[in-house]
Amino acid sequence: MKPPVLFILFTVMLDAMGIGLIVPVMPDLVQEVRGAGIGSAAVWGGILSATFAAMQFLFGPVIGALSDRFGRRPILLVSLLVMAADYLVMAVAGSIWLLLAGRVVGGITAATQSTANAYMADISKPGQKAANFGLIGAAFGMGFVFGPMIGGALAEYGTRAPFYAAAGLAAANAVFGYFVLKETVDDRIRRPFEWRRANPFGLFKYLARLPGLGPLLIVFFFYQVAFGVYPAIWSYYTLERFDWSPGMRGLSLGLFGVSMAIVQGGLIRPILRALGERGAVIYGHGADVIVFLLIGIVSSGTWLLILTPLAALPAVITPALQGIMSKAVDDNQQGELQGALTSVSALAMILSPMVMTYVFFAFTKPGAPVYAPGSSFFLSGVLIAIGLFIFLRAGKIAHKAPIPEPPASH
Repeated sequence: MKPPVLFILFTVMLDAMGIGLIVPVMPDLVQEVRGAGIGSAAVWGGILSATFAAMQFLFGPVIGALSDRFGRRPILLVSLLVMAADYLVMAVAGSIWLLLAGRVVGGITAATQSTANAYMADISKPGQKAANFGLIGAAFGMGFVFGPMIGGALAEYGTRAPFYAAAGLAAANAVFGYFVLKETVDDRIRRPFEWRRANPFGLFKYLARLPGLGPLLIVFFFYQVAFGVYPAIWSYYTLERFDWSPGMRGLSLGLFGVSMAIVQGGLIRPILRALGERGAVIYGHGADVIVFLLIGIVSSGTWLLILTPLAALPAVITPALQGIMSKAVDDNQQGELQGALTSVSALAMILSPMVMTYVFFAFTKPGAPVYAPGSSFFLSGVLIAIGLFIFLRAGKIAHKAPIPEPPASH
């Protein structure tokens, strides 16, 4: 594998690890700086997480558009250095407000996943894009697995140790990228920076002008909201239904993350060869409906553990959709498109936990009309089915049809 590709994959993995590294210590850290109980810490933990996701939503298109104008290399390297500095600030933060400021900056720097995806699109032939996006998904999945594991181990050395580790990883990756990352944006595809396309709302409206792309963005959003049931509900569901210990819950999530990495990093290539990108999206949606239904009704913890790796098989949806959309826009619009997808994912990260946890609460609380701890997974299945319906109605879209320029504002 070429060094620039390794840098991109490690950058994405670092984004995921950077989040997971600090998760094990956040309850203790918030209590430490606030001097409050676990209930108050949980509230502030939610605020910090929502702030991080909100920054990704707002700045995903900005970072993507800047990379279309100034190049992928400077955006990625500067963001990594700022990320390293941000983690150092959080490592010495003595107030909740400094932690909050750190999550603001962290959310902005983590929005570079759009630039990483755009770089991968730049160096990929049209027929390779979906498979290469799968590599990025695999890298993110591995970061999701290793982050909490490493963070939990480092927490033995204090609540600040994971922040120092995250800072060191970001700085080391920036040095690696400085030597191996070549610029892919030249004058042929360089695109002026415009604020009307660099904010998420304006960008969604702008990209929707391409026939067929608007519905695909909606499908992508529905999938991200449905997929959010795993981090939002899994621990609560397995505790309520099967009384799983924290260790068992962590093991099952790790198994799921490794399985996703295998699917997106390896199995996606034969699946794409057999089904094509469109067929892979249809297969993934159909399989996900079945998986969510089974998870919601399974009555044995052993069977759920067996089902866990199978639940990763529909993970071809994201890279296949990204491949279809990437081929539908010009080379000088890759950063904008990936910025939009980053914002869509971030918006789903904000909404999904609130919706899924409320549904779980509504169907497990005393006096609930129906006791159904798997109700959130049923909802995810419904959302996936709606997304499949929209995808089938959207039909095929033309590749690299130029997006009409919006009229100039007066």
